[in-house]
Amino acid sequence: WIHYIWWRGILDSMTEKKKVLVSGCFDLLHCGHIDFFNKASQYGDLYVCLGTDNNIKLLKGRVPVFNESERLTMVDSLHMVAGSRLASGTGMLDFEPELEELQPDVFVVNHDGDRLSKRELCNKYNIQYIVLDRTPIAYLPSRSSSSIKNDIRTCSDYFTPNKLPYRLCLAGGWMDQPFVSKLGRGSVVVVNILPSVKFNKRSGLATSTRDIWKKLSNFNIFPEDPEELAKLLFAYENPPGSKYISGTQDHLGLAFPGITLLTYDGDFWPETIDNCRDEDACKWLESVLYLIEIEPRCNSYDPLLQKNLCKNHINSLGQSGNECYNAILEKDIVQLGQALDKTWKCWKQILPLTVPCKVEEKILEYSSMEGVTGVVPSGCGGGYLIVVSSVCIEDSIRVGISY
Repeated sequence: WIHYIWWRGILDSMTEKKKVLVSGCFDLLHCGHIDFFNKASQYGDLYVCLGTDNNIKLLKGRVPVFNESERLTMVDSLHMVAGSRLASGTGMLDFEPELEELQPDVFVVNHDGDRLSKRELCNKYNIQYIVLDRTPIAYLPSRSSSSIKNDIRTCSDYFTPNKLPYRLCLAGGWMDQPFVSKLGRGSVVVVNILPSVKFNKRSGLATSTRDIWKKLSNFNIFPEDPEELAKLLFAYENPPGSKYISGTQDHLGLAFPGITLLTYDGDFWPETIDNCRDEDACKWLESVLYLIEIEPRCNSYDPLLQKNLCKNHINSLGQSGNECYNAILEKDIVQLGQALDKTWKCWKQILPLTVPCKVEEKILEYSSMEGVTGVVPSGCGGGYLIVVSSVCIEDSIRVGISY
């Protein structure tokens, strides 16, 4: 029946009413979706193309809460929807086969779903492309599927031992060590990511600090202030007599949700902490980040056996953090990639062992791929590659940002 309605839209050329197409996941159907559908339907008969479970997993690294059959049934039951269908393509433009078949007059997206690739596709088929602002209905709170999921996690005591987040360092790594930042003030960008998969240890995702948090959770120690939580984790992980003091980007990156800019000036604790939990920024970053698993560092690995602490390279490393953070706020994929590239190249100069030859070969391999604007290892010695790309990368891990 759903397919009948869809085909009716294709075959019925007797009316003058325009055909409008929208696409998306539409998981956890909420008032924001209803408002979007209502606004889109003002341009003509509305047809909805939903992403399949497999494609959503490819794009987001996790399956939707409601499966494709449930989502299709709910969307098709809405009075403003003339027809609905599952997308038969893959990737960001999974709806292209249906668009070519339906030949809509108008394609509508929300502001956070606006992509150059979608605009170019509509230009190719001479389809009007309309971008709607995401504004809540006047008397209702702003809603999104991601914010609802975060609310559910909060209500269900999300931070339990098996559901603690991980931390990604995108740019400026090593600036949190005083032996580096004493020679030049600079910043680190860290991202709090959901435990959608069990990430490997010794791979630069703060798994050691996360294990400390797990241990402390037995005592129900969860300060509401993320900075206080980070101080607790830092103190517990670095008892008196420790040979190496772990940098605070691990602890702060786990404690602060969203995307965080940490600026260091010669001390273990950052001089300033800037935190971004903006949904549009976080979702945009999710859409361009890909993790590639490579060999983790070995147990005997020591990145500090060789040092070349050149002030120029340290200043450049410190600048990469600010450049990365600004790129995320501005949703600039080119600048973001450049900040990641600058980070690993500075690592190689000041601490040569942080980027072994095998890791550099992998970086260069992925850097040459179509759509890739930058690559950085998840940590010194290996573990994962963090790749920034406008094109989906096969066999990659997608991350969800906890904000």
